[in-house]
Amino acid sequence: MAEPTFRTLEILAQLIVVASGSRITYLGEENIPERGGAVIAINHTSYVDWLPAALAMHRRRRRMRFMIKAEMQRLKTVNFLIKHTNTIPVDRGAGADAYAVAVQRLREGEVVGVYPEATISRSFELKDFKTGAARMASEAGVPIVPVIVWGTQRIWTKGHPHDLGRNKVPVTVAVGVPLRADDDIAQTNAALRESMTALLYQAQQRYPHPAGAYWVPSRLGGSAPTLAEAAQMDAEDAAAKAASRAPRQSR
Repeated sequence: MAEPTFRTLEILAQLIVVASGSRITYLGEENIPERGGAVIAINHTSYVDWLPAALAMHRRRRRMRFMIKAEMQRLKTVNFLIKHTNTIPVDRGAGADAYAVAVQRLREGEVVGVYPEATISRSFELKDFKTGAARMASEAGVPIVPVIVWGTQRIWTKGHPHDLGRNKVPVTVAVGVPLRADDDIAQTNAALRESMTALLYQAQQRYPHPAGAYWVPSRLGGSAPTLAEAAQMDAEDAAAKAASRAPRQSR
């Protein structure tokens, strides 16, 4: 497929990495299937972890179709890119249509990128997983490929200023062995989380973690919130958003 817009984005992504001075280390990229449909399950620690994950697919000559919040279609430039890269908009209030599109793309032999945690993890640990990745892989009859991206939380994450210049931040992308999606969705989800946890620890072992750094998990001596603390922060954010919407809805 020619897909000129996608090709332009691939070149742009590579130029961005060069301009930033970042070095991306790829581990296990041979686990990315060269052909056929697959769900790519990615951890979520930053606003830019999609980029190195997509570049890992590109190294295997695959183009990942991401699922993205439908609200992003309100931005004209983003909406243009969504339409010309086969990105899948997701309405969080009614996601059945997006789910059906994703399953169809998988059956057609595409790779579809999914964040099982749904939202960014402030603790930089793995949060509880939603079941979407396991369900769509099972329904489409394709494997799930676990992927961990580590280091991008230093570039731009929730609650901290971004550093999009020549930051020279090293990034690791670790790809695990594809998992078979079982009919037992809970079991598949548990196996996926176990695999991604092992990959996360593998990526972290190769990465320096200065004590007290905001982007370093509490478990490794950093000042990031624990999973429980992060969950409380997320709950407070959700409550604040709900409260801000309430006056408008009551009018």
